[in-house]
Amino acid sequence: MTRDSRDAAGPVGATPGARLAAAASAGHQDARRQLLQLVSTDPMAARRDSLAALLGLPDDPDARPAAVLILFGVLDDTPSAHRASAAAVSRDLDVLLLARATTLRSHAGQVAFPGGRLEPDDSGPVAAALREAQEETGLDPDGVDVLGTLAEVPLPYSSHRVTPVLGWWREPSPVRAVDVAESAAVFRAPVADLLDPANRGCTVIDRGPRRHRAPAFQVRTETGEHLVWGFTAMLLDGLFDRLGWTEPWDRMRRLAIPNLLP
Repeated sequence: MTRDSRDAAGPVGATPGARLAAAASAGHQDARRQLLQLVSTDPMAARRDSLAALLGLPDDPDARPAAVLILFGVLDDTPSAHRASAAAVSRDLDVLLLARATTLRSHAGQVAFPGGRLEPDDSGPVAAALREAQEETGLDPDGVDVLGTLAEVPLPYSSHRVTPVLGWWREPSPVRAVDVAESAAVFRAPVADLLDPANRGCTVIDRGPRRHRAPAFQVRTETGEHLVWGFTAMLLDGLFDRLGWTEPWDRMRRLAIPNLLP
């Protein structure tokens, strides 16, 4: 659908507000449909075509299983000012993120999806992702429609194999940092803001003779300004590429990682 046809969406004779609401509703349905299509094809795709292959991270046969919840929904306030080029991305489409506490020994201050390691009582990755999301953000799992899972993605730095669980927030519930010793903030980031080229760049980490360059996103919310980098940014970047939502951005732009120790 072209931008012009989106402008014209809605009943004939409708007010501009009604036309915008109709266009947004159509975008929500399209986004959900595309996410459903992705989860139905990614685990069955040829290995070279999966999200895991796109990220190109090395595998670890001894890695422990983990899961994250990538939860999309519709903001009830403060939509993005950026108009995404993808018709499926309305200004109020969002994704749930959290910022780790700066006092943690591992991943301090990093932005992440809710999630964690599978526990013995978890029936699988979906149960683990929903349990962790409830424990970390206080969301009501009954309001989440689980769309499906993507193929496992290796996380060699912590020796995990992470299953991304895609969800749609059918009935959003209040969220917060349940344990401030673990999380500093929980927020819903507009997807259009993440796709905005003005908010994109790369982080660069030098470790001896090796230089690691990876995609990153700047996010400004009511909880403050956050930099999404590392594994979470790589997942978002790969997911947006697979969905066809990515807009051209400056891959030479360097974004500084806050409080990064040498």
